[in-house]
Amino acid sequence: MSNSTERSGVAYGLGAYITWGLLTIYWKFLKDFNAFELIGWRIVTSSIILLVVIIPNRQLNNLLYALRDSKLRMRIALASVLLSINWTTYVWAVVHENIIETALGYFIAPLLTMTLGFLVLREPMRVAHRAIIGLAGVAVVVLTYSYGRPPYLALIIAGSWSVYGFLKKQVPLSSLESLTAEVFALLIPAIGILIWGWTRSDSVPNNATPMQWALVLFTGLMTAIPLLMFGAASRRARLSVLGAMQYLVPSLNFLLGWLAYDEKLDTTRVVGFMLVWIGLIIFLADSLRKSPRLDAALNPKSRPRQ
Repeated sequence: MSNSTERSGVAYGLGAYITWGLLTIYWKFLKDFNAFELIGWRIVTSSIILLVVIIPNRQLNNLLYALRDSKLRMRIALASVLLSINWTTYVWAVVHENIIETALGYFIAPLLTMTLGFLVLREPMRVAHRAIIGLAGVAVVVLTYSYGRPPYLALIIAGSWSVYGFLKKQVPLSSLESLTAEVFALLIPAIGILIWGWTRSDSVPNNATPMQWALVLFTGLMTAIPLLMFGAASRRARLSVLGAMQYLVPSLNFLLGWLAYDEKLDTTRVVGFMLVWIGLIIFLADSLRKSPRLDAALNPKSRPRQ
């Protein structure tokens, strides 16, 4: 892989992750509306955008052919439910001034994904892994004390995203194809939500300003843009690089909630976040130590012959 290709991949990755992080500001402008209704609009508008993207790329036939498999349809249906839970919880948290808790959810998600690997896939657990899980558990206890309740929004976001990612690994489709299938699986319920919303006085059709209408109608485009940039990044940059960059999203959310929207961040919550961050540092260090590329660099004798 050439340096220019790698640099362009990093640029696309930065664009994707920064866009995902700044979507918090986008949803905050729509805080006057019901989160379920907003997700209904997001699904309907995303289905249109994704269809426009997927047809010229000749991926629709591949998607329809793959969906003949009943097991694949079931996985996509389950993935679509988890995606809707994740999206709705995130938007609800943003519009109800819980942005910092969404950041916690996406910080915890990779640790929960690792735990799923141990529990479901029976992957071997080392001492470092036990330390990471222990730190995450203590962090949740500390944050429960700080919030006066379990950080359920963060746990729902982390849990739905981790299981969603686990299911996605079992779907033999590109990220664009699988997201298109998941969104279309949710289309009928989403249309039902929009019809329900039309009867409410505080709904988008009955209460939105022209600017708010524009933001609502562009939610599909704002869903597709970072996905397409991430797809371009994944073809050009190493996954180890993109994996480290993913923490830009919760970091931006954390800073936005704290500095831009004045959400409460007392000493106890800082301690809880620090425990999670320490766990993530151990997680990243352990992942890099076990990386074949890094192992070859550190141990020249172990490199495969060219």
